[in-house]
Amino acid sequence: MPLSYYKNNLTGTLILCELMNKYNINKLVFSSSATVYGASEQSPISESSTLGATNSYGQTKLMTEYILNDIFISNPKMSITLLRYFNLIGAHKSGLIGEDPNGIPNNLMPYISQVAVGKLKKLSILGDDYETLDGTGIRDYIHVVDLALGHVKALNYVLNNQGIDAFNLGTRKGYSVFQVIEAFEKATNRQIPFEISERRPGDIGICFANPTKSKQHLDWAAVRDITEMCEDTWRWQQKIPMVAICRLSY
Repeated sequence: MPLSYYKNNLTGTLILCELMNKYNINKLVFSSSATVYGASEQSPISESSTLGATNSYGQTKLMTEYILNDIFISNPKMSITLLRYFNLIGAHKSGLIGEDPNGIPNNLMPYISQVAVGKLKKLSILGDDYETLDGTGIRDYIHVVDLALGHVKALNYVLNNQGIDAFNLGTRKGYSVFQVIEAFEKATNRQIPFEISERRPGDIGICFANPTKSKQHLDWAAVRDITEMCEDTWRWQQKIPMVAICRLSY
């Protein structure tokens, strides 16, 4: 849905920046994405890697980064942190906060968990002919709680610094789709049926982060592993019907 991405991400950013200028707000933490690196030829990917998105979502994130760079040039008092997320998964350990997309999920982990709970019949793996260890795409998966803590560090950073800078939020570890399925099955004792489908346009084979800069400047590093990500996702997925009933009781 490219028009929806462009309308939401670019128009929304422009309106926000206009209001920041109007009310003299000079500090911003922007949720960017690893998709701004496009089809990078090397992993791990550092913040100095070549930029160039391969899909409409990534294009809007990259364009927003360009907009924010131009705004900083026009107003050097600004303090802007660009957080380039890698693949966000997991849920809060309480099982009360997590991801519950409608329809067929666009992302791997909610797709797997919805198959595991019986909401969907089987997982559709988008391509098994990449030049990877098992043919499926390799990504850097980061726990949502580690990401939230990265935001806290970024907030502290913009409050105490001026300028604009980008930081990777990732783990430096890449997992293939089959490896994530295996980790989920082991963590939950659930079997995940799947089928192989065509590649999704704009997807790349391998993408994982070099987060050294975030460690050095933000004092941040991801600490939760793939097993914990799977366990927390499953805990949330099992509790979703209960949470919905609790909401209705208010």
